Formats: sequence, C-alpha cells, structure tokens
Amino acid sequence: MDRFAVIDTETNWNDEVMSIGVVVADSETMEKIDSVYYIIDPAYRVGGMYSSELRLDEKGVVVTDRKQTLDGIEQWLAAYQVRKLFAYNASFDKKHLPEYTKYEWYDIMRLAAYRQYNRAIPDTVDCYGTGRMKCGYGVENILRMFRNNMGYRETHNAVLDAEDELQIMQLLGHGLHKYDIAHI
Repeated sequence: MDRFAVIDTETNWNDEVMSIGVVVADSETMEKIDSVYYIIDPAYRVGGMYSSELRLDEKGVVVTDRKQTLDGIEQWLAAYQVRKLFAYNASFDKKHLPEYTKYEWYDIMRLAAYRQYNRAIPDTVDCYGTGRMKCGYGVENILRMFRNNMGYRETHNAVLDAEDELQIMQLLGHGLHKYDIAHI
C-alpha cells in the first residue's frame, strides 16, 4: 500500500515550531490511516497566537524537545514508508523543518487556489487570468466553500489542521500525480 503524509506546524511568537501534527493517508483512497501530534518543549512555553489550541492534556499528545520530536516523527513515517509530505502553503512548513529536506514536499494550496483544479470556487470569486484566486484561499476559506458553511473556523491545532488539509485533498478529488505541479 502506497502512503503519503499531510503535515502542519504551529509557531510561537519567536517563529519557532511549537507543535507538529502529521496524518498518514492511503495514496489511492486518500483515507486517513493514522496520526501523531507533538508539542515541542520549551518552544511552546514562549506562547503564540494559537497557544490556546495546543490541547496539552489530550490523549496521545507527545510533549518533548525538538530533536526527539523530529526523530520520533521520522521513525513513525519510516514505519509507514512515507516519502511524500503534503502541506497547505508547504513552503512555510518546509522552511520551519529544514531537517526534513530529504522528503518530497508538495503544496496543497497550489491546487486548491486554482479554479481549474477546485470546482468549489464560485464564479463570483475574482481570479487572475491563470485561474488562481486573488485572495481568500486559506484553509478556512477553501473548506467554507466546499462545505458551504460560512461559519466554519480553522482550529489552528497542528494535528486537526493536518486532518482538515487532508480533507481538502479528498474534496479536490485529484490523484497524487496531479500534485506533481505542486512539488516544491
């Protein structure tokens, strides 16, 4: 079975990664197989815009230092034979995780923000000639379009956001080969 992962990070006031969420999914069905969630100590103690969403006391949360976090995730990804990492605005996460340059990175946003790849973009949305939306193509807005739910709010918890980003991939309905244009 071929697998991929969706990864999301949250940063603190010093622009350091304070949490990482990763979801492994089946490449054919796009269904979630497993997930992990790490909070990085001491980075999370600095605080950040979304510190209230860390959920330190929830079951399955691992709190440890950056090296152990990255090593733990890497071992976990190896167990699932994952080589491809997907993220929404992947350049942000890739920049904050230079230790993961050996993985193939793909940007979900590069399909979600384009009319030709995203059937949920209404005709009323202003797009460039290339088909890319001029604004409003963050995770929250894209899921609002797909769900037709203007009240949806992104949680900004790394593992829950990774699950939302996987859902965007599912809703877009494209096979992984389509993301070759989104390789970064």
